[in-house]
Amino acid sequence: MSEGLKPEGPAQSRRAFVTLVTNADFAMGAQALIRSLKLSGTEADIVVLHTGGVEEADLTPLRARGARLVATDLLPTSDGFNAAHAREALHGAAPFTKGEKPGFHTPLDNFAKLRLWQLDDYDHVVFLDADTLVLRPIDKLFDYPEFCAAPNVYEGLGDFHRLNSGVFTAQPDPATFNAMLARLDAPGAFWRRTDQTFLQDFFPDWHGLPVTCNTLQYVWFNLPELWSWEQIRVLHFQYEKPWQDHAKAARLWPLIDLWRAYAGEGPVPDLSSLPDPS
Repeated sequence: MSEGLKPEGPAQSRRAFVTLVTNADFAMGAQALIRSLKLSGTEADIVVLHTGGVEEADLTPLRARGARLVATDLLPTSDGFNAAHAREALHGAAPFTKGEKPGFHTPLDNFAKLRLWQLDDYDHVVFLDADTLVLRPIDKLFDYPEFCAAPNVYEGLGDFHRLNSGVFTAQPDPATFNAMLARLDAPGAFWRRTDQTFLQDFFPDWHGLPVTCNTLQYVWFNLPELWSWEQIRVLHFQYEKPWQDHAKAARLWPLIDLWRAYAGEGPVPDLSSLPDPS
């Protein structure tokens, strides 16, 4: 495995689901994600990349749920790049107007997910943000080419022009990682939506996954005609997180209750019993 990564134990499969945890909040999200993957019946490895911002006490539950932990350094980006992509600078230059990013969200940390291309003990990986839930088996995504992602759909047809990097397919290769690093921190580079904007630039011919492989929670109230519990495979809590108190919680309560069921140890509801958007 490449420099900058410190894995716990060997790989058990040539395929892996990978997520990134950068603080205690995303570790909480990853607990639910890991359980949802286990309940899907996958036999692939479940890998948690974690940065220095995560305490051991927050990692222990992830290990207990069966994840392979891989410590990762942040990317060796320049001081100018880091300043441009710091939270206040990025949100000032490209503010979020559609939803509220939580206070624990650190934009610069997002780029650490590119290190999954260094996981060369795997042939195929599927990346999932720590604020996602897998509601149906998705192992078939390992057979998809690099690079596949779903469009960033949650408001209207214009969303189909942009990908969402909460779920994507990749084939680890240190050469790809090195090429990414060279382009990422080019003079004057500014990636408006961090890794998401960068990945769309790096893979301009990205293959589109169906929105059911990365259904964003705002579809629930913005595009209810797209919502189908019978088809959704991955639910993504973009913007506000289900473990937070936030202004949209009353509108999203069925989704939040579902997340809480996966985060706990008890049964999870049958999707057919859940209400449809009203």
